[in-house]
Amino acid sequence: MIVSLNNSAVCLCRFGRIGRLVLRACLQKGIKVTAINDPFIDLQYMVYMFKYDSTHGRYKGDVHQEDGKLIVDGQAISVFHMKPAEIPWGDAGALYVVESTGVFLSIDKASSHIQGGAKRVVVSAPSPDAPMFVMGVNEDKYDPSSMTIVSNASCTTNCLAPLAKVIHDNFGIEEALMTTVHAYTATQKTVDGPSAKAWRDGRGAHQNIIPASTGAAKAVGKVIPELNGKLTGMAFRVPVSDVSVVDLTCRLSRPASYANIKEAVKKAAHGPMKGILGYTEDSVVSSDFIGDTHSSIFDAGAGISLNDNFVKLISCHADYKYSTEVESKDTI
Repeated sequence: MIVSLNNSAVCLCRFGRIGRLVLRACLQKGIKVTAINDPFIDLQYMVYMFKYDSTHGRYKGDVHQEDGKLIVDGQAISVFHMKPAEIPWGDAGALYVVESTGVFLSIDKASSHIQGGAKRVVVSAPSPDAPMFVMGVNEDKYDPSSMTIVSNASCTTNCLAPLAKVIHDNFGIEEALMTTVHAYTATQKTVDGPSAKAWRDGRGAHQNIIPASTGAAKAVGKVIPELNGKLTGMAFRVPVSDVSVVDLTCRLSRPASYANIKEAVKKAAHGPMKGILGYTEDSVVSSDFIGDTHSSIFDAGAGISLNDNFVKLISCHADYKYSTEVESKDTI
């Protein structure tokens, strides 16, 4: 699954939060982005949205529009406002399309990008049927000859799965519950409003801690099959704009002190999972991780153990790193 993207053309379908951060990550790594499709944002607004970010700050390079294209640091990016099947990805030289609409999640729906001329698609969300990969966990299972559409799972799964793998490989996980204390997202309401599907989701994001469902824990069973059926979870949406926490409470197969667990995570963070799994013993808080480039940062000082078989482990993640994981499918 490791193929350099440096000489490959990446295109973005939607220029929302993930799309904009993927573009930042690509520019930082010298990866060429040739086209963006978003039927809801005109070019002038794209310039504004990319230039200014309330969480990550103003983009420090040059951003403007010229001849109907988005120009970022001298790089011309074609802009479309079309339905996926109509986008001329082939004309834009798209080898990879990052599908970040949150709508075209299945292989059937995402294949419209292939019909438009793209060679491969990375879905930036869990998919009901596309192969799912988390860096550091199961990317070695990627088969480029048969897998043209893949899922990058969710940001929470990208945080949880590396930690769960280290714990399961070293001590075994009999069963576990996960709670994610999650930053609010664009789909939530700033003040109370209608939400017919899940009433609590309609309450003001800045005013409440909102219990919510999540499939992130169950998705771990897709990338670590040995944990399928052993792990589930839920979420609390909280009033912060970035950085979320994963609380993994698990019963171990083999006894281990908390010191043993910290040592195993630290070894993985400095070894095979370097750059993916982070480790800190500092007295940090969530805002300290804004812009962090790890999928999962283990907070050694925040976890506890009841005994040698029952532990609560804490790890954090930021939205920027998820976008770099989508981009890095040097992963693909």
